[in-house]
Amino acid sequence: MRNLQETHLNRARASLRQALSWYGYLRKSGQLSSNPELAGLVKPELEALNSTLNKLDSSIIRIAAFGLVSRGKSAVLNALLGDKILQTGPLNGVTQWPRSVRWQPGGKVLVELIDTPGLDEIEGESRADMARVVVHQADLILFVVSGDITRIEYQALLELRQAQKPLILIFNKIDLYPDTDQGAIYQNLQQLGAGHLQAKPLLPDEIVMVAAEPAPMEVRVEWADGRVSYEWETPPPQVDELKETILNILNREGRSLLALNALIQARDAEAAIAQKTIDLRQQEAENIVWQFTKYKALAVMLNPIAFLDILGGTVADLALIRALARLYGLPMTSYEAGKILKTILFSSGGLLLGELGSSFLLGLGKSTAAITSGDNPSNITAFAGSAIAQAGIAGYGAYSVGKAAQVYLEKGCTWGQLGASSVIQEILSQVDQNTILYRLRQELGIKY
Repeated sequence: MRNLQETHLNRARASLRQALSWYGYLRKSGQLSSNPELAGLVKPELEALNSTLNKLDSSIIRIAAFGLVSRGKSAVLNALLGDKILQTGPLNGVTQWPRSVRWQPGGKVLVELIDTPGLDEIEGESRADMARVVVHQADLILFVVSGDITRIEYQALLELRQAQKPLILIFNKIDLYPDTDQGAIYQNLQQLGAGHLQAKPLLPDEIVMVAAEPAPMEVRVEWADGRVSYEWETPPPQVDELKETILNILNREGRSLLALNALIQARDAEAAIAQKTIDLRQQEAENIVWQFTKYKALAVMLNPIAFLDILGGTVADLALIRALARLYGLPMTSYEAGKILKTILFSSGGLLLGELGSSFLLGLGKSTAAITSGDNPSNITAFAGSAIAQAGIAGYGAYSVGKAAQVYLEKGCTWGQLGASSVIQEILSQVDQNTILYRLRQELGIKY
């Protein structure tokens, strides 16, 4: 298991270094320096890629606690730390901004615990933005509730799951409930915490009951002289199960968590770079698409040989894809261009394959007309008609390929060998069913 985790970590490092080397090449080759507007636009994403690689090398695992106000997020983290470092209190909104503290459970792995403001506090929009930043950085999420989950909590939980991060649901303040109520609430949370009714209930590692800051209890004290008095005592926190769960997860899949989160951040950064590049160069791309559309239509129309015009049209499509890739400054080889063209052909519902078939049939008719035109001048008219029809089909096909290629270049920049999306899929395909990453694999299965 440890060897597999190291493999995941090394694959993630290689993926990030490949991405940084590519964008470094763009800077050295002048594609970014010659376009200062684009360089300024993508600077935050390039810095994010560098920061993500540095975090990966430091091997610090970030665990962020989320929840509504008064659920005991700070108390849970204090109990894990064994000290009241983070402020708690009876008033709502004691935590006003994210705070992080270092924790080294077992004296081995280094963890950064992040406390966050309540998700339902005043100034909700700014708090929501703050939460998005924290959850983006986190490798593992703790979502704290203190009883049956409310509608607001359920919505917040769904939004956190969209961040594609492993999550532990914490049922806090169990000291306030009788054992029978604890069991009933636990069963409800097992299903609701999964995110939707069709999902499998949470596994033991995904839901833990704690009493981070138990309420004081009145105890009877009998003195040696026979006197009886009553005093208030605060029981110790009940978080051993949570601590053990976190340690098990970190030992079993901690490095894989680091690798996966780094790749998700890299994928998002690269996708943002592609989107900004495509948006900035939209008009230039449109001109290239129309230019190749005209060239392909003209070349196919004037070529009298059926097989050669189809071959020439395919070469034109490949050249169009590579021209767009060069314009956007996105990595593209002839092999990758061919794969994109193949994907486009098969994902277009047979429309472009129909273009090839129509071009072949019209091309045969055009070739026949060209050959026999000397014997019958009327065949020249047939040749012209076939050529014009074939040119129209070819031009439409080129335009369709160009527009589809723009989408694939934007969405596919993180695929390919060592691409972030490819390595994410590789890691998730290797996780065991008993790991906390397995649910993430199920959730991401829709996208990959």
